[in-house]
Amino acid sequence: MANLAGLRVYPVKGLDGVAVEGADVLDGGTLEHDREFALFDEDGDVLNGKRTDRVHDLTTDFEPETGTLAVATPDGETQRFVLDQEQERERAATWFSDFFGIDLTLKRDSTLGFVDRRELGPSVVSTATLREIASWFENLTPESVRRRLRANIEIDGVPAFWEDRFVGEDAPTFRIGSVGFEGIKPCGRCVVPERDPDTGERLADFRERFVERREETFPVWADADAFEHLYSVMLIAGVPESDRGQRLRVGDDVTVHG
Repeated sequence: MANLAGLRVYPVKGLDGVAVEGADVLDGGTLEHDREFALFDEDGDVLNGKRTDRVHDLTTDFEPETGTLAVATPDGETQRFVLDQEQERERAATWFSDFFGIDLTLKRDSTLGFVDRRELGPSVVSTATLREIASWFENLTPESVRRRLRANIEIDGVPAFWEDRFVGEDAPTFRIGSVGFEGIKPCGRCVVPERDPDTGERLADFRERFVERREETFPVWADADAFEHLYSVMLIAGVPESDRGQRLRVGDDVTVHG
């Protein structure tokens, strides 16, 4: 039986994600606490892993109940900031400015979050997809792939690249519990999946190997015309307005419709 195996949100854009047992779908169609905070420079540009690999020098954790962000540096120092409080956000911005050597402001958007595609919704991948991609590279584990791809929703009990079937002409929809989803577009990847999430070290020829194996394993049920290129994995999905405000829970059944 297909089921919701994992939920992950990324409270501060570009930093580590946290696994949660449940998450509400916000009115904007994204998940609560996902990219709720983001660091911006004086020009209004966001700081993330695409911009600097120094994000991999930080290990972060977040407690949704208290809004507390813990940040650990390679030398063992740990800082804690209660991001629900404006004064604490200002203190965090000062700390991050010193760490990255850039004047930064920490902003909050609790209604939509600072997701890359603000008009769209959560990202979806299957557990089997993570395992398949890990098998393409020596010494790469499904957990490392999971952290590299940074999906919100993980579905188990389905084949690899199951998520590809939800884009293109006559694509079906799916439901997780009582929440409906429709596929919007495949997720084209950036430089981040090439890097070790702990060290930032780049895996040589990652993109080339990925595209080669993606071509070889492209599923028969997927619409190739829906993909601009094959350096893509993961589905960007949308939630109908009528289903927003509902809660997703790990263990919910997943059903395909249409």
